[in-house]
Amino acid sequence: MTQRGHGHHHVHGHDHDHDHVHGHDHGHSHPTGFAGLLHGIFVPHSHDPADAIDDAMAAHSEGIRALKFSLVLMLATTLVQAVIVAFSGSVALLADTVHNLSDALTAVPLWIAFVLSRRVATRRYTYGFNRAEDLAGLFIVSMIALSAIVAAHQAIDRMINPRPLENVGWVIAAGVVGFLGNEVVAVYRIRVGRRIGSAALVADGVHARTDGFTSLAVVIGGIGVLLGFPLADPIVGLVISAMIAVLLVGTVRSVGRRLMDGIEPELLDRAEHALTHLSDIESVERVRLRWVGHRLHGDAVVRTTATSLATAERLAQDAEASVKRHLPNVDEMAVRVTAAKR
Repeated sequence: MTQRGHGHHHVHGHDHDHDHVHGHDHGHSHPTGFAGLLHGIFVPHSHDPADAIDDAMAAHSEGIRALKFSLVLMLATTLVQAVIVAFSGSVALLADTVHNLSDALTAVPLWIAFVLSRRVATRRYTYGFNRAEDLAGLFIVSMIALSAIVAAHQAIDRMINPRPLENVGWVIAAGVVGFLGNEVVAVYRIRVGRRIGSAALVADGVHARTDGFTSLAVVIGGIGVLLGFPLADPIVGLVISAMIAVLLVGTVRSVGRRLMDGIEPELLDRAEHALTHLSDIESVERVRLRWVGHRLHGDAVVRTTATSLATAERLAQDAEASVKRHLPNVDEMAVRVTAAKR
């Protein structure tokens, strides 16, 4: 017999079916200390179940709020840099300011994707429009790759054709402003992206971090010039481009995994646990999950010893509700109940 639970169901009385999310590690450990700091910078995750937002509309709103805040902050950072450009008259600084402005605007496609994800499903797009978020993630990945290429090209060009750095003090000041603005935006986007499960928003945070690295290279290069070591500028530029490439690898894997319907194994473990601790379930035959944007959709096949149709229907509803409590990102969970083998 096959029953599917729909809509919002309350949970029928199971003694051990608690409403809290169980804090299971599932073998998913991360480095701590300095190694943990580097891991967090270079391998940012796109989910954080312990702090996840369970309501889809709240998650959408949180994502859009993060994009609005970060866009305003990046525009303010660019404005401060433009003021420094006006005081210094540096053509190089003007180019860097225009670069930061164009990078700030890369949040717009992701904003559009978040707005699209609120639209209801149609007969052509029966799963809705959440996948637009992953397409925006691809665009952001391409921008990170472009940042690495541009950084490397500029560094090599300055090695082959060295140019004196003018207004060094102003250059350092603008670099500090650019780094701080980008890093604040990066931390905020990555944190919110993890909370709502958005790989694209985490990628956009990584993109801001790469821009911050570029500004940091400007600062270190300027200090090198002041210390009488002008080659510090292009050398640091090459190091920064390599760091961006490392960030790019992790981001490509994260966004690519979403497009391939990949799922973090620990999330599957939580879904299986949510099903196996229901007393009427004899065994769990299959559980599938996939991300659609920053929301989860899935299905499961479970076996039960119950013989009545009403019990099987109730069990399907209980199973769906249990998975949603353990995984707040889940929007849909279709559960098929079959008779246990005798």
